[in-house]
Amino acid sequence: MRHQIFLRVGPVGFRIGSDWHAPIAALDALYRDYPRPDFADYTVRLEATSPLRRWLRPSVRTLGDYNLPDSAPLPLAQGLLAAEMGMNLQVALGHRRHLLLHAAVVARGDRAVLLSGVSGAGKSTLALMLSQRGWRFLGDEFALIDPVSGWAHPFPRPISLKNESLGVIPSDSLTGPRQSGTPKGEVRHVAPDSAAIAAMDVPARPALLIFPRFGQPLALHGMAPTETFVRLTQASTNYVALGEAGFRALTRLRSEVPAVALDYPDGESGVAAVESIWSRL
Repeated sequence: MRHQIFLRVGPVGFRIGSDWHAPIAALDALYRDYPRPDFADYTVRLEATSPLRRWLRPSVRTLGDYNLPDSAPLPLAQGLLAAEMGMNLQVALGHRRHLLLHAAVVARGDRAVLLSGVSGAGKSTLALMLSQRGWRFLGDEFALIDPVSGWAHPFPRPISLKNESLGVIPSDSLTGPRQSGTPKGEVRHVAPDSAAIAAMDVPARPALLIFPRFGQPLALHGMAPTETFVRLTQASTNYVALGEAGFRALTRLRSEVPAVALDYPDGESGVAAVESIWSRL
């Protein structure tokens, strides 16, 4: 394609190509501190939906090694979001080296907390706020669990925040542009700090599973092993594809890592609750 960039995030390399310069320039700025490999595990292509739509009301179709049929195109102003969604899709559908969990991950020392929940549960916001309080940021979109060791490998992509969560972004952060009118409202990506990027080859051992739920009165609930297992299977995009290795990895998490469900009304309360739970481990 006319414009392209190579990026490595943790153990995964990407090649992103585009019919337009603007999305690549936005990626280059947001990922300025990330390695630029000579090869890629996955390719993402940002293509015009037709030759005319490259110039007139530009419309971006996201394609790659793995695709979702009939996915809706995005306007060029949301080209960075299209690239990020394409990268997510390649990993979700194609990655087999690790068990994937839809979760944010932070760590203290070599021990990690996995924050898993549906979109809107607040895991990205909590991960960002915890990283501002001395926790190491390992990832926002996916937890990559080694099927053999059980450790979480960092995948510290920029953190995707939406709507009200944009207010917690520190003023000195490296951010992408505000993207309005997206399917999820107003979106902005925040690059993790340099320490997280420098340590993105250093795994951490899962020590706590938290299933947060934002916008509820503060409450903490223990979880039975059966409920934990079901939630983990729901959070994984490749558990079935990994077969026995995926089953063993999930079983290890369920049996070795304590799990709790956390309801919280706002970010500060959620962060305080996570640190309180951690202090009692």
